[in-house]
Amino acid sequence: MNIIDRKFKKLTKEITNMEEMDIFYHIKERFLMVNEVTRKSCEDFFNKFLYWGKLDCDNKEFEFFKLKAKTLNEHIEDFIWLYDNLCDWQSKMVLYATLDNWFNWDFAGLSKIIQNLYDDYFDLDLIPKCENEVLVDLGAFTGDSILSFIKNYGIDSYDKIYCYEINKENFGYLEANLKNYEDINLRLNGVSDINGVMYLKENGELSSCQVSDDGDIPIEVVKLDDDIKEEVTMIKSDIEGAEKKALMGAISHIKNEHPKLLISIYHSNDDIWEIPRMIKEMDESYRFYLRYHGGSVYPTEITLIAL
Repeated sequence: MNIIDRKFKKLTKEITNMEEMDIFYHIKERFLMVNEVTRKSCEDFFNKFLYWGKLDCDNKEFEFFKLKAKTLNEHIEDFIWLYDNLCDWQSKMVLYATLDNWFNWDFAGLSKIIQNLYDDYFDLDLIPKCENEVLVDLGAFTGDSILSFIKNYGIDSYDKIYCYEINKENFGYLEANLKNYEDINLRLNGVSDINGVMYLKENGELSSCQVSDDGDIPIEVVKLDDDIKEEVTMIKSDIEGAEKKALMGAISHIKNEHPKLLISIYHSNDDIWEIPRMIKEMDESYRFYLRYHGGSVYPTEITLIAL
């Protein structure tokens, strides 16, 4: 056992020995020890995106703490399972630092795990080369991930790229940024576990449009298994909490073709363990890695790389 193992075991043991309400009070008390400017910044951020619950300490709105406590209380064994299934120490450090931040509001650990060596999604230690890829980009935004892919692996590294984006303004930028590249198919659709219509919720951020069962703007959603008939070798997904449904809609591609999976797993309290569980149930041969490109205050931009 090394220092990372010891820290993770100590933290999870402490959480395991606490009741849900005790975890809630612990998280709340630690947050109130943070300086006022940082606390206010966190509250504004959480309430803007609402991925993890509302938080307004002045008005005694503590949904954020309650949901964190519930997840830690009910799923600590799932976090332990994930830790045991991570395939390198950098990944284990990412998981430990995330849980330590959730529970203790520790910022130092997050600062240590920020990956600055490689671009988001494309860790050259894990994916050193790409050839003849059929890449599917879910949440293509303005084409930033595709441009990063081409920068890292070359213009000759893919046979076909499919880009899915639901925001029309983003889609315009996507078309402009990728217009000079061949064999890239742009689709103004959402991706889910059904073929049909869902609704778009916008919060003012171009990068954070969310699909739900209700909203103001109807959009067409498709299942990848039905929408792409050729073999897929890589799927990147950053779709604001809809990742699980998208994966369920690609279950045949995943089971039969075993594509590399580059999945954002920070859009809820449970994605970080639930998405690896889902993938393992689809295909137990996958190996898991975590990489972190977020900031040092609260863990966002956590990527699961499943190979």
